Amino acid sequence: MKRILVTGGKGQLGSELNVLSKTNTQFEWVFTDYQELNLSDLDNLELTIAKINPQIIINCAAHTAVDKAESEFELSDILNHQSVAILAKWSSENDCKFIHISTDYVFDGTVATPLTESAPTGPINVYGQTKLAGELACVEACSDSIIIRTSWVYSSFGANFVKTMSRLMQERDSLNVVNDQIGSPTYAADLAKAIMTIITHSKWEAGIYHFSNEGEISWYEFALAIQEIGGFECAIEGIPSSAYPTPARRPQYSLLDKTKIGVTFGVVVPKYRDSLVECMELLKE
Repeated sequence: MKRILVTGGKGQLGSELNVLSKTNTQFEWVFTDYQELNLSDLDNLELTIAKINPQIIINCAAHTAVDKAESEFELSDILNHQSVAILAKWSSENDCKFIHISTDYVFDGTVATPLTESAPTGPINVYGQTKLAGELACVEACSDSIIIRTSWVYSSFGANFVKTMSRLMQERDSLNVVNDQIGSPTYAADLAKAIMTIITHSKWEAGIYHFSNEGEISWYEFALAIQEIGGFECAIEGIPSSAYPTPARRPQYSLLDKTKIGVTFGVVVPKYRDSLVECMELLKE
């Protein structure tokens, strides 16, 4: 029985994989959070992984606080880059399959067409820079690895845009939401299913893949969909990014092209609205 190590086991994607693990008992699952597997303890990381001795590693852990990363470069680099290099190296040396989760923030957001895996990268914030460094280290240390870039992740677990908007729309009469950043949200449950499709596929095809839900929307349009599905009466106004300054710049356009993951593994990519309805039904319960 293959043992799967999931890092970031209590995060949104890790939690969704935990749900799927209950019906995928052909694997032995080990879910770790920083208490069980401290990715910032670089000196002892290989030793800790060796004790678990997995045959597949799914690295969901990251320093994802985009604005905080601007003032926490060292921590961001350790979690998003240096630890990834160690995980990838251990995987390569121990015949272990490695899946690493990355981000649309590796792009600069200046191209207004869906981004393929071969599109030029050019991160404009520390989070994106350290995630790209992690990708490069991953490929260098383990050429057989799979990297999945995703965007705008939400879930019934953890803190995210859908939960925050749902709460604020019930607390406030009006909200302003940025309307000039374009992409597509990712329901973490759908990404977890995509990962299951990959690890149970007859052939392992190393490389970089993109996954988010289908649709091309702004954060403002995302908020309007949340409002409509939730039946909230809060007034929502779209504003430019310039009216809502943040420590970290965001890509203006980061819609991911999902063709490759569908063709290679037969992954089905749901429409964003269908997945949003599904998640918000769970939140109601």
